[in-house]
Amino acid sequence: MAERGLPLRAGPKEIIGKKTCVAMAGSDVKPKSISRAKKWSEEIENLYRFQQAGYRDEIEYKQVKQVSMVDRWPETGYVKKLQRRDNTFYYYNKQRECDDKEVHNVKIYAY
Repeated sequence: MAERGLPLRAGPKEIIGKKTCVAMAGSDVKPKSISRAKKWSEEIENLYRFQQAGYRDEIEYKQVKQVSMVDRWPETGYVKKLQRRDNTFYYYNKQRECDDKEVHNVKIYAY
């Protein structure tokens, strides 16, 4: 069931149990807890891409880079391009890039 008009999809609530991930990108939000991913999902794929670029997640990326939207592939919804803290860019493929052996390295932050 969708909460607060959000689309149905596997999110942090399904991944880490009863903890929910709700935060606003406009304020200086700090995570309250951290857990590791257990299995791959679309959410984990995007977290992997943000963490490869040096950010916790989309919330931190938007805070640091002062952007309102992240470039995404229209076909898959995966992150397409991220600017690192040193102002160089990471470009990502349309397909999955987080291998099963890397999934356990992805951190899930709860706010």
